Amino acid sequence: MSKKSAKQQKKETEKQPPRTTSHFRIYPTRKQTQTLEEWLGLCCEVYNAALDERRSAYRMAGVSLSYTHQCAELPECKEVCPELNEVPAQVLQDAVKRVDRAYDDFFRRVENGAEPGFPRFKSRSRYDSLTFKQYGNSFQVLAGNKKKRGVLVLAKLGHVKMVMHRALQGTPKTAVVKRTPTGKWFVSLSIELEEEAVQQKRLPACPEPVGIDVGLKTFAYLSTGEAIPNPRFFRAEEAALARAQRKLSKARHAGSREREKKRKVVARVHERIGNRRKNFIEQEVCKLIKRFGFLAVEALVVRNMVKNPKVAKSIADASWSKFCAHLLCKAEEAGREVVRVNPAYTSQTCSVCGHRQPMPLSVRVYECPRCGLVIDRDHNGSKNILEEGLKAVGRHSRVIPEAPGL
Repeated sequence: MSKKSAKQQKKETEKQPPRTTSHFRIYPTRKQTQTLEEWLGLCCEVYNAALDERRSAYRMAGVSLSYTHQCAELPECKEVCPELNEVPAQVLQDAVKRVDRAYDDFFRRVENGAEPGFPRFKSRSRYDSLTFKQYGNSFQVLAGNKKKRGVLVLAKLGHVKMVMHRALQGTPKTAVVKRTPTGKWFVSLSIELEEEAVQQKRLPACPEPVGIDVGLKTFAYLSTGEAIPNPRFFRAEEAALARAQRKLSKARHAGSREREKKRKVVARVHERIGNRRKNFIEQEVCKLIKRFGFLAVEALVVRNMVKNPKVAKSIADASWSKFCAHLLCKAEEAGREVVRVNPAYTSQTCSVCGHRQPMPLSVRVYECPRCGLVIDRDHNGSKNILEEGLKAVGRHSRVIPEAPGL
Protein backbone atom coordinates (compact mmCIF):
# COMPACT_ATOMS: atom_id res chain seq x y z
CA MET A 1 0.00 0.00 0.00
CA SER A 2 1.38 3.41 -0.94
CA LYS A 3 1.96 6.19 1.53
CA LYS A 4 -0.76 8.32 0.00
CA SER A 5 -3.38 5.59 0.07
CA ALA A 6 -2.55 4.80 3.70
CA LYS A 7 -3.02 8.45 4.61
CA GLN A 8 -6.36 8.56 2.85
CA GLN A 9 -7.47 5.36 4.58
CA LYS A 10 -6.55 6.84 7.95
CA LYS A 11 -8.65 9.94 7.26
CA GLU A 12 -11.61 7.80 6.27
CA THR A 13 -11.43 5.65 9.40
CA GLU A 14 -11.10 8.62 11.77
CA LYS A 15 -14.48 9.95 12.82
CA GLN A 16 -14.54 13.67 12.22
CA PRO A 17 -16.81 15.77 14.46
CA PRO A 18 -19.65 17.49 12.57
CA ARG A 19 -19.02 21.05 11.40
CA THR A 20 -21.03 23.89 9.99
CA THR A 21 -20.17 27.25 8.47
CA SER A 22 -21.68 30.58 9.50
CA HIS A 23 -21.25 33.81 7.54
CA PHE A 24 -21.27 37.21 9.23
CA ARG A 25 -20.91 40.74 7.91
CA ILE A 26 -17.98 42.69 9.38
CA TYR A 27 -17.35 46.43 9.32
CA PRO A 28 -13.63 47.24 9.51
CA THR A 29 -12.61 50.86 9.95
CA ARG A 30 -10.92 52.77 7.16
CA LYS A 31 -7.49 52.03 8.62
CA GLN A 32 -8.34 48.35 9.13
CA THR A 33 -9.64 48.13 5.56
CA GLN A 34 -6.37 49.57 4.28
CA THR A 35 -4.42 47.02 6.35
CA LEU A 36 -6.52 44.13 5.05
CA GLU A 37 -6.01 45.32 1.48
CA GLU A 38 -2.24 45.38 2.04
CA TRP A 39 -2.35 41.88 3.50
CA LEU A 40 -4.25 40.60 0.48
CA GLY A 41 -1.62 42.07 -1.83
CA LEU A 42 1.26 40.54 0.15
CA CYS A 43 -0.43 37.13 0.31
CA CYS A 44 -1.00 37.28 -3.44
CA GLU A 45 2.74 37.91 -3.93
CA VAL A 46 3.57 34.96 -1.65
CA TYR A 47 1.17 32.73 -3.60
CA ASN A 48 2.68 33.71 -6.96
CA ALA A 49 6.23 33.35 -5.63
CA ALA A 50 5.50 29.87 -4.24
CA LEU A 51 3.91 28.82 -7.54
CA ASP A 52 6.85 30.20 -9.53
CA GLU A 53 9.31 28.38 -7.25
CA ARG A 54 7.54 25.07 -7.78
CA ARG A 55 7.48 25.55 -11.55
CA SER A 56 11.15 26.55 -11.71
CA ALA A 57 12.33 23.72 -9.43
CA TYR A 58 10.62 21.10 -11.56
CA ARG A 59 11.66 22.65 -14.87
CA MET A 60 15.33 23.16 -13.96
CA ALA A 61 16.05 20.27 -11.56
CA GLY A 62 13.08 17.91 -11.87
CA VAL A 63 12.31 18.37 -8.16
CA SER A 64 8.77 18.59 -6.76
CA LEU A 65 8.69 20.93 -3.77
CA SER A 66 6.36 20.20 -0.86
CA TYR A 67 4.26 22.46 1.34
CA THR A 68 6.55 21.79 4.34
CA HIS A 69 9.65 22.79 2.37
CA GLN A 70 8.13 26.05 1.16
CA CYS A 71 6.76 26.95 4.61
CA ALA A 72 10.26 26.54 6.05
CA GLU A 73 11.44 29.27 3.66
CA LEU A 74 8.99 31.89 4.95
CA PRO A 75 11.34 33.22 7.72
CA GLU A 76 14.02 33.88 5.06
CA CYS A 77 11.42 35.58 2.87
CA LYS A 78 10.56 37.91 5.75
CA GLU A 79 14.23 38.97 5.97
CA VAL A 80 14.27 39.82 2.27
CA CYS A 81 10.81 41.46 2.37
CA PRO A 82 10.25 43.04 5.83
CA GLU A 83 6.64 43.92 4.92
CA LEU A 84 5.72 40.25 5.38
CA ASN A 85 6.31 40.62 9.12
CA GLU A 86 3.12 42.69 9.31
CA VAL A 87 1.01 39.73 8.14
CA PRO A 88 0.11 36.96 10.65
CA ALA A 89 2.26 33.88 10.11
CA GLN A 90 -0.70 31.53 9.73
CA VAL A 91 -2.19 33.68 6.98
CA LEU A 92 1.07 33.47 5.02
CA GLN A 93 1.22 29.71 5.55
CA ASP A 94 -2.28 29.39 4.13
CA ALA A 95 -1.19 31.25 0.98
CA VAL A 96 1.45 28.55 0.46
CA LYS A 97 -1.08 25.84 1.30
CA ARG A 98 -3.35 27.10 -1.47
CA VAL A 99 -0.59 26.41 -3.99
CA ASP A 100 -0.25 22.89 -2.58
CA ARG A 101 -4.01 22.34 -2.87
CA ALA A 102 -4.01 23.66 -6.44
CA TYR A 103 -1.40 21.05 -7.40
CA ASP A 104 -3.27 18.27 -5.58
CA ASP A 105 -6.52 19.18 -7.34
CA PHE A 106 -4.74 19.35 -10.71
CA PHE A 107 -3.23 15.86 -10.42
CA ARG A 108 -6.49 14.44 -9.01
CA ARG A 109 -8.39 15.66 -12.08
CA VAL A 110 -5.71 14.26 -14.38
CA GLU A 111 -6.01 10.84 -12.70
CA ASN A 112 -9.78 10.98 -13.19
CA GLY A 113 -9.31 11.44 -16.93
CA ALA A 114 -10.13 15.16 -17.16
CA GLU A 115 -8.06 17.83 -18.89
CA PRO A 116 -7.70 20.57 -16.26
CA GLY A 117 -5.72 23.76 -16.63
CA PHE A 118 -2.37 23.96 -14.88
CA PRO A 119 -2.28 26.17 -11.72
CA ARG A 120 -1.92 29.80 -12.75
CA PHE A 121 -0.71 33.01 -11.18
CA LYS A 122 -3.30 35.20 -9.45
CA SER A 123 -4.04 38.86 -9.98
CA ARG A 124 -4.05 41.13 -6.91
CA SER A 125 -7.67 42.05 -7.67
CA ARG A 126 -8.72 38.38 -7.59
CA TYR A 127 -6.96 37.33 -4.39
CA ASP A 128 -9.73 38.32 -1.99
CA SER A 129 -9.62 36.13 1.15
CA LEU A 130 -7.44 35.59 4.22
CA THR A 131 -7.56 32.43 6.36
CA PHE A 132 -6.97 32.48 10.13
CA LYS A 133 -6.52 28.87 11.18
CA GLN A 134 -6.40 28.78 14.99
CA TYR A 135 -9.12 29.99 17.32
CA GLY A 136 -7.76 31.74 20.40
CA ASN A 137 -4.43 32.43 18.73
CA SER A 138 -4.98 34.07 15.35
CA PHE A 139 -8.63 35.06 15.90
CA GLN A 140 -11.37 35.27 18.52
CA VAL A 141 -15.11 35.97 18.55
CA LEU A 142 -16.59 38.09 21.30
CA ALA A 143 -20.27 38.76 21.95
CA GLY A 144 -21.25 42.42 22.18
CA ASN A 145 -23.42 44.14 24.75
CA LYS A 146 -26.20 45.01 22.32
CA LYS A 147 -28.39 42.67 20.30
CA LYS A 148 -26.78 41.32 17.10
CA ARG A 149 -23.52 43.09 17.95
CA GLY A 150 -20.30 41.11 18.07
CA VAL A 151 -16.57 41.62 17.80
CA LEU A 152 -14.09 39.71 15.67
CA VAL A 153 -10.55 39.91 17.06
CA LEU A 154 -7.87 39.28 14.42
CA ALA A 155 -4.17 38.91 15.10
CA LYS A 156 -2.14 42.06 14.29
CA LEU A 157 -5.34 43.89 13.33
CA GLY A 158 -7.42 44.20 16.49
CA HIS A 159 -11.17 44.38 17.14
CA VAL A 160 -13.49 44.47 14.12
CA LYS A 161 -17.23 45.15 14.40
CA MET A 162 -19.37 42.17 13.39
CA VAL A 163 -23.12 41.62 13.00
CA MET A 164 -23.98 38.34 14.74
CA HIS A 165 -27.43 37.56 13.39
CA ARG A 166 -27.28 34.16 15.10
CA ALA A 167 -25.55 32.75 18.15
CA LEU A 168 -22.61 30.38 17.76
CA GLN A 169 -23.61 26.82 18.64
CA GLY A 170 -20.15 25.34 18.93
CA THR A 171 -16.43 26.06 18.91
CA PRO A 172 -15.01 28.08 15.99
CA LYS A 173 -12.05 26.43 14.31
CA THR A 174 -11.10 28.60 11.35
CA ALA A 175 -12.07 32.04 10.06
CA VAL A 176 -11.94 33.22 6.45
CA VAL A 177 -12.13 36.99 5.98
CA LYS A 178 -13.34 37.75 2.46
CA ARG A 179 -13.70 40.90 0.38
CA THR A 180 -16.55 40.96 -2.14
CA PRO A 181 -16.27 42.67 -5.55
CA THR A 182 -18.48 45.48 -4.22
CA GLY A 183 -16.03 46.23 -1.40
CA LYS A 184 -17.99 44.59 1.44
CA TRP A 185 -16.27 42.39 4.04
CA PHE A 186 -17.51 39.11 5.47
CA VAL A 187 -16.14 36.41 7.74
CA SER A 188 -16.91 32.71 7.37
CA LEU A 189 -16.51 30.76 10.60
CA SER A 190 -16.05 27.00 10.48
CA ILE A 191 -17.69 25.78 13.69
CA GLU A 192 -17.33 22.38 15.31
CA LEU A 193 -20.78 21.44 16.56
CA GLU A 194 -21.54 19.90 19.90
CA GLU A 195 -23.71 16.78 20.09
CA GLU A 196 -26.58 18.77 21.59
CA ALA A 197 -26.51 21.26 18.72
CA VAL A 198 -26.51 18.41 16.19
CA GLN A 199 -29.58 16.86 17.80
CA GLN A 200 -31.39 20.20 17.80
CA LYS A 201 -31.06 20.38 14.02
CA ARG A 202 -32.76 16.98 13.62
CA LEU A 203 -36.41 17.10 12.56
CA PRO A 204 -39.13 14.63 13.59
CA ALA A 205 -39.42 11.59 11.35
CA CYS A 206 -41.65 12.02 8.30
CA PRO A 207 -42.65 9.09 6.04
CA GLU A 208 -43.89 11.13 3.06
CA PRO A 209 -41.64 10.80 -0.06
CA VAL A 210 -41.32 13.15 -3.01
CA GLY A 211 -39.66 13.17 -6.40
CA ILE A 212 -38.23 16.46 -7.69
CA ASP A 213 -37.80 17.19 -11.39
CA VAL A 214 -35.95 20.45 -12.01
CA GLY A 215 -36.61 22.32 -15.22
CA LEU A 216 -36.61 25.65 -17.01
CA LYS A 217 -40.31 26.34 -17.52
CA THR A 218 -40.84 25.69 -13.81
CA PHE A 219 -37.94 25.65 -11.36
CA ALA A 220 -39.05 22.25 -10.02
CA TYR A 221 -42.05 19.96 -10.38
CA LEU A 222 -42.93 17.70 -7.46
CA SER A 223 -44.40 14.21 -7.73
CA THR A 224 -47.32 15.50 -5.65
CA GLY A 225 -48.41 17.61 -8.62
CA GLU A 226 -47.14 20.94 -7.26
CA ALA A 227 -44.89 23.21 -9.28
CA ILE A 228 -42.32 25.69 -7.98
CA PRO A 229 -42.24 28.72 -10.33
CA ASN A 230 -38.94 29.69 -11.91
CA PRO A 231 -38.14 33.27 -10.77
CA ARG A 232 -35.46 33.87 -13.48
CA PHE A 233 -33.51 36.42 -11.46
CA PHE A 234 -30.84 36.99 -14.11
CA ARG A 235 -33.43 37.59 -16.82
CA ALA A 236 -35.15 40.16 -14.59
CA GLU A 237 -31.89 42.07 -14.08
CA GLU A 238 -30.47 41.53 -17.57
CA ALA A 239 -31.44 44.99 -18.86
CA ALA A 240 -29.96 46.75 -15.81
CA LEU A 241 -26.78 44.68 -16.12
CA ALA A 242 -26.40 45.47 -19.82
CA ARG A 243 -26.88 49.17 -19.13
CA ALA A 244 -24.24 49.15 -16.38
CA GLN A 245 -21.80 47.20 -18.57
CA ARG A 246 -22.20 49.67 -21.44
CA LYS A 247 -21.35 52.54 -19.12
CA LEU A 248 -18.34 50.59 -17.83
CA SER A 249 -17.05 49.97 -21.35
CA LYS A 250 -17.21 53.72 -22.09
CA ALA A 251 -15.29 54.67 -18.95
CA ARG A 252 -11.72 55.91 -19.02
CA HIS A 253 -8.58 53.80 -18.83
CA ALA A 254 -8.16 51.08 -16.21
CA GLY A 255 -7.26 52.33 -12.75
CA SER A 256 -9.20 55.58 -12.96
CA ARG A 257 -11.75 56.53 -10.30
CA GLU A 258 -14.54 56.74 -12.84
CA ARG A 259 -13.91 53.22 -14.11
CA GLU A 260 -13.66 51.79 -10.58
CA LYS A 261 -16.96 53.44 -9.63
CA LYS A 262 -18.74 51.98 -12.66
CA ARG A 263 -17.15 48.58 -12.09
CA LYS A 264 -18.75 48.50 -8.65
CA VAL A 265 -22.14 49.25 -10.21
CA VAL A 266 -21.80 46.15 -12.38
CA ALA A 267 -20.63 44.14 -9.37
CA ARG A 268 -23.64 45.30 -7.32
CA VAL A 269 -26.04 44.03 -10.02
CA HIS A 270 -24.33 40.63 -9.99
CA GLU A 271 -24.37 40.63 -6.19
CA ARG A 272 -28.09 41.44 -6.11
CA ILE A 273 -28.83 38.57 -8.52
CA GLY A 274 -26.76 36.16 -6.43
CA ASN A 275 -28.35 37.23 -3.15
CA ARG A 276 -31.89 36.87 -4.47
CA ARG A 277 -31.12 33.48 -6.00
CA LYS A 278 -29.48 32.26 -2.78
CA ASN A 279 -32.43 33.44 -0.68
CA PHE A 280 -34.91 31.72 -3.00
CA ILE A 281 -33.03 28.40 -2.96
CA GLU A 282 -32.64 28.41 0.83
CA GLN A 283 -36.36 29.08 1.36
CA GLU A 284 -37.50 26.37 -1.05
CA VAL A 285 -35.06 23.82 0.38
CA CYS A 286 -36.28 24.62 3.90
CA LYS A 287 -39.90 23.99 2.85
CA LEU A 288 -39.04 20.66 1.23
CA ILE A 289 -36.95 19.44 4.16
CA LYS A 290 -39.68 20.26 6.69
CA ARG A 291 -42.43 18.62 4.65
CA PHE A 292 -40.85 15.43 3.24
CA GLY A 293 -38.74 12.68 4.81
CA PHE A 294 -37.51 11.07 1.57
CA LEU A 295 -36.42 13.16 -1.41
CA ALA A 296 -35.39 11.83 -4.83
CA VAL A 297 -33.59 14.20 -7.20
CA GLU A 298 -31.82 13.88 -10.54
CA ALA A 299 -28.04 13.45 -10.61
CA LEU A 300 -27.53 16.09 -13.29
CA VAL A 301 -24.11 16.91 -14.76
CA VAL A 302 -24.74 20.62 -15.24
CA ARG A 303 -21.25 21.40 -16.57
CA ASN A 304 -22.07 19.29 -19.63
CA MET A 305 -25.57 20.69 -20.05
CA VAL A 306 -24.40 24.31 -20.20
CA LYS A 307 -22.35 23.47 -23.30
CA ASN A 308 -25.59 23.85 -25.26
CA PRO A 309 -25.57 27.57 -26.21
CA LYS A 310 -29.35 27.67 -26.67
CA VAL A 311 -30.18 26.94 -23.02
CA ALA A 312 -26.88 27.66 -21.23
CA LYS A 313 -27.98 31.03 -19.86
CA SER A 314 -31.30 29.69 -18.60
CA ILE A 315 -29.65 26.67 -16.95
CA ALA A 316 -27.09 28.88 -15.22
CA ASP A 317 -29.87 31.22 -14.08
CA ALA A 318 -31.81 28.32 -12.54
CA SER A 319 -28.72 27.24 -10.55
CA TRP A 320 -29.59 23.55 -10.26
CA SER A 321 -26.18 22.65 -8.84
CA LYS A 322 -26.52 25.07 -5.94
CA PHE A 323 -30.04 23.81 -5.25
CA CYS A 324 -28.96 20.15 -5.11
CA ALA A 325 -25.88 20.92 -3.01
CA HIS A 326 -27.91 22.92 -0.48
CA LEU A 327 -30.61 20.25 -0.40
CA LEU A 328 -28.06 17.51 0.37
CA CYS A 329 -26.42 19.62 3.08
CA LYS A 330 -29.62 20.57 4.88
CA ALA A 331 -31.09 17.08 4.55
CA GLU A 332 -28.06 15.61 6.29
CA GLU A 333 -28.41 18.11 9.14
CA ALA A 334 -32.14 17.42 9.53
CA GLY A 335 -31.82 13.64 9.28
CA ARG A 336 -33.69 13.38 5.97
CA GLU A 337 -32.86 10.88 3.22
CA VAL A 338 -31.91 12.16 -0.23
CA VAL A 339 -31.28 9.84 -3.18
CA ARG A 340 -29.80 10.98 -6.48
CA VAL A 341 -31.01 8.96 -9.46
CA ASN A 342 -29.94 8.66 -13.08
CA PRO A 343 -32.00 11.20 -15.09
CA ALA A 344 -31.90 9.10 -18.27
CA TYR A 345 -35.36 8.50 -19.81
CA THR A 346 -37.26 9.91 -16.83
CA SER A 347 -39.21 12.24 -19.16
CA GLN A 348 -39.70 9.61 -21.87
CA THR A 349 -41.08 6.80 -19.69
CA CYS A 350 -44.74 6.54 -18.67
CA SER A 351 -45.06 6.75 -14.90
CA VAL A 352 -47.99 4.28 -14.93
CA CYS A 353 -47.14 1.48 -17.36
CA GLY A 354 -43.46 2.05 -18.12
CA HIS A 355 -43.91 2.63 -21.87
CA ARG A 356 -41.07 4.65 -23.39
CA GLN A 357 -41.36 7.04 -26.32
CA PRO A 358 -39.35 9.99 -27.72
CA MET A 359 -40.15 13.34 -26.09
CA PRO A 360 -38.63 16.45 -27.70
CA LEU A 361 -38.24 19.48 -25.42
CA SER A 362 -40.99 21.30 -27.32
CA VAL A 363 -43.57 18.67 -26.26
CA ARG A 364 -44.80 19.61 -22.77
CA VAL A 365 -47.55 16.99 -22.33
CA TYR A 366 -46.91 13.27 -22.09
CA GLU A 367 -49.55 11.15 -23.87
CA CYS A 368 -49.09 7.42 -23.42
CA PRO A 369 -50.45 5.35 -26.35
CA ARG A 370 -50.41 2.19 -24.24
CA CYS A 371 -52.40 3.07 -21.10
CA GLY A 372 -53.90 6.38 -22.21
CA LEU A 373 -52.19 8.51 -19.54
CA VAL A 374 -52.20 12.26 -20.25
CA ILE A 375 -49.98 14.20 -17.86
CA ASP A 376 -47.63 17.17 -17.76
CA ARG A 377 -44.16 16.23 -18.94
CA ASP A 378 -42.38 17.44 -15.78
CA HIS A 379 -44.97 15.87 -13.47
CA ASN A 380 -44.46 12.54 -15.24
CA GLY A 381 -40.70 12.92 -14.86
CA SER A 382 -40.96 13.67 -11.14
CA LYS A 383 -43.01 10.50 -10.59
CA ASN A 384 -40.40 8.44 -12.40
CA ILE A 385 -37.65 10.04 -10.34
CA LEU A 386 -39.48 9.12 -7.14
CA GLU A 387 -39.97 5.57 -8.43
CA GLU A 388 -36.26 5.19 -9.20
CA GLY A 389 -35.30 6.68 -5.85
CA LEU A 390 -37.52 4.25 -3.95
CA LYS A 391 -36.11 1.36 -5.99
CA ALA A 392 -32.60 2.44 -5.07
CA VAL A 393 -33.37 1.97 -1.36
CA GLY A 394 -35.48 -1.15 -1.90
CA ARG A 395 -38.78 0.33 -0.84
CA HIS A 396 -40.91 0.06 -3.94
CA SER A 397 -41.28 -1.52 -7.35
CA ARG A 398 -43.58 -0.54 -10.16
CA VAL A 399 -46.43 -2.87 -11.03
CA ILE A 400 -46.99 -2.55 -14.77
CA PRO A 401 -50.66 -2.92 -15.70
CA GLU A 402 -51.77 -4.72 -18.82
CA ALA A 403 -52.46 -2.59 -21.85
CA PRO A 404 -56.13 -2.10 -22.77
CA GLY A 405 -57.47 -4.75 -25.09
CA LEU A 406 -54.82 -7.38 -24.28
